[in-house]
Amino acid sequence: MLSDRLRALRLGAGLSLSELAQALNEMDVSYSRRNKTISQIGKWERGTTTPSYLEVRQLAEFFHVSLDYLSGRSYENYDLADLFASNAQLNFQGEKLTATERGEIYALIKGYLKGPQTRATEVTEISLDLGFDQSEQN
Repeated sequence: MLSDRLRALRLGAGLSLSELAQALNEMDVSYSRRNKTISQIGKWERGTTTPSYLEVRQLAEFFHVSLDYLSGRSYENYDLADLFASNAQLNFQGEKLTATERGEIYALIKGYLKGPQTRATEVTEISLDLGFDQSEQN
């Protein structure tokens, strides 16, 4: 599971093995001083070797994910509508989403799932359905 998630995170970030190794080696962390190599990361992704706890910790910090996620822990099923309507802080790639952004993203998802005719629906209508105040900016 770690191998699949690591590969997905690396490719999602648009990084080559070389770029990831370099970025990890440039991180200022006190707990992991051992240099990472292209070969080593490739073996982690193929599942032929397993990184140490400290290396997994560094990967989690680099990609801004939890150790649980990297280690393959599955999460319970969540209804995205409930998540977007909750008061939970939502982030995307380390950036906090404003109430307006939450509403717009929800509208995009809902529109995509409902089909082309719904995709044209105004974001404001869907945001108001969720109770989002379009003027709120935090």
